[in-house]
Amino acid sequence: MGRQVVAFILVLIGFLGTILICGLPMWKVSAFIGANIVTAQITWEGLWMNCVVQSTGHSQCKAYDSVLALPQELQAARALVCVSIAVSVLAIGLTVVGASCTTFLRDDWQAKSKVGMAAGVTFMVAGVACLIPVSWSASSIITGFYSPVALQGTRGELGASIYVGWVSGALLLIGGSMLCSTFRC
Repeated sequence: MGRQVVAFILVLIGFLGTILICGLPMWKVSAFIGANIVTAQITWEGLWMNCVVQSTGHSQCKAYDSVLALPQELQAARALVCVSIAVSVLAIGLTVVGASCTTFLRDDWQAKSKVGMAAGVTFMVAGVACLIPVSWSASSIITGFYSPVALQGTRGELGASIYVGWVSGALLLIGGSMLCSTFRC
């Protein structure tokens, strides 16, 4: 039962991280290249909006105008992160039913074990659904950074959401596999 609680805490942190990366516009941040470290503004790009932060501390965000005008990569990333969140919600419900510390299905331990196993597998699916868009976006950002065609002002670096997304996906995978290992078929 202790391992189930630890696994649930891990997947809960991963789930909250996935919600965080969905909302924060820090997937790609402006890069400071060369000797010019004095900048008037910093740009942040996310799944749902772009933000500009002035050197005075004033920030302004603008949501994307049209879904159809977005690059396919961004549309896919949006969809996969939302799928990861939805699958995690389903997995949390399954965990509540299948966990040893709850009274759901207490008379049928075999069914309870199967529900718990399904919860672990569902969390692992959510972890993969989180890792795919984060890794894909990171690859795109890195490729754009090292592209000789890219202009100095348009280059970007990995933002905090990319790192949080990797940790969240890993926690969902680890916690899901821990949940699976605590149940017998």
